[in-house]
Amino acid sequence: MKAIAITRAAQGSSNLDFLSDIELPQPQASGHDLLVEVKAVSVNPVDTKVRAGFNADTPRVLGWDAVGVVKAVGQAVTLFQPGDEVWYAGALTRPGSNSEYQLVDERIVAHKPKTLDNAQAAALPLTAITAWEMLFDRLGINENGNEGDVLLIVGAAGGVGSIMTQLARKLTRLTVIGTASRPASQQWVKELGAHHVIDHSKPLTEELARIGIAQVTHVASLNNTQEHYQQLINALQPQGKLALIDDPESLDALPLKVKSISLHWEFMFTRSMFTTRDIIEQHNLLTRVAQLIDQDVLKTTLGEHFGTINAANLRKAHALLESQRAVGKIVLEGFAG
Repeated sequence: MKAIAITRAAQGSSNLDFLSDIELPQPQASGHDLLVEVKAVSVNPVDTKVRAGFNADTPRVLGWDAVGVVKAVGQAVTLFQPGDEVWYAGALTRPGSNSEYQLVDERIVAHKPKTLDNAQAAALPLTAITAWEMLFDRLGINENGNEGDVLLIVGAAGGVGSIMTQLARKLTRLTVIGTASRPASQQWVKELGAHHVIDHSKPLTEELARIGIAQVTHVASLNNTQEHYQQLINALQPQGKLALIDDPESLDALPLKVKSISLHWEFMFTRSMFTTRDIIEQHNLLTRVAQLIDQDVLKTTLGEHFGTINAANLRKAHALLESQRAVGKIVLEGFAG
């Protein structure tokens, strides 16, 4: 089968040029695994981070978001059958979705939304899982609840921010504030439903004061946490909650003590990496998100379609993502003949 893998470690500043088209044997399904014929994928920051950190002798297939068709199932599978159209975000510890066929545990897979095409659907699984878990599992926000609370989403125009803004606005009673620094990204966040949009290139406390918000109750920090950390502490009211997904070099928790601010990490691969007892919750939440899309409550966060799934197009997608100028998700679809 065709696949795209990172084949060499960085030499100098980047190993982007070593994303390569390769051939691999088609895997076989067993246990809880589905064998999925991949139809479309999207690119996430985790793709670029794993690529940049690659330092092994065996090529590694990247890619986590995928939409495809089940071709075969393992003997323990109960949720799917061959022919089902599915979507998922995969597992960090297994070969990725940048290949014609992929094995994935059924418990982190769901049927794709009926009202989206493959490319539109591929934009969503990883970011939807991350945003859902961050809002409802980590920050403890309640569906149809939290009236009077204020959520600040730092980096609301990115992949996770784009779906989190919608979830927070449509499924809760929070006041939703998104940050974005460029006119195009600010407009995008407004269209997704944020009550307010502020500029994270300026001091956040000043920007909040500009819109008449003294303090917030919840923060979802999706990028540059280290840069904004003290401002986020200042912006949070006593007993507020701070959640993050990025990778600051270090984070001093002591400044959180005086306000009794709680700190929460979200890593959507935790359930699959440790095969947690509640691993099926990712199947459940992706099923729910698909229903919300088909009910026209949520919309795809597809930003740009980069063409077929090959090394050249993936290199362009990685480069744009690393520039931090992408709005919405970058999707690729199909393998050339």
